[in-house]
Amino acid sequence: MTSPATTLFRLRRFLLVLSILLFGGTVVELLLVKHWGDVVQLIPFALCGLGSIAALLALLRPRRATFLGLRVCVGLVVCGSLFGIYEHLSNNFAFQREINPNAPMAHALVSAVAGANPLLAPGTLAVAAVLALAASYNHPALENQNQEDG
Repeated sequence: MTSPATTLFRLRRFLLVLSILLFGGTVVELLLVKHWGDVVQLIPFALCGLGSIAALLALLRPRRATFLGLRVCVGLVVCGSLFGIYEHLSNNFAFQREINPNAPMAHALVSAVAGANPLLAPGTLAVAAVLALAASYNHPALENQNQEDG
């Protein structure tokens, strides 16, 4: 029978690996859709790199500093994800207003939600970030503030 500590260790490792895979998969998807038309479209590449590096460091060096850094990084990733959702929605809305300027506001908003720029695509970054954050929950490395590396 597996001890609870071993189960938690494996679960945390799984969450970090899954987070890294989601960040990597997002980069592949961004490359496939040629998501680099302007500087703003490069932000998710940077966020994926940041999240991947932070999760990888937490996976390979489970120390207090790496988990605190992970928490800061995934917080930035979540903020960037929310910004991406806003960008997608506002671009869809602007397009709807351009092609049908006389449409009622409610119709334009509904059409913007179902527009060409998917709203949930940037949300993938938030999911990956939350998984990495979950791996840090109640981690033993965070318990002792005076813990030394090693």
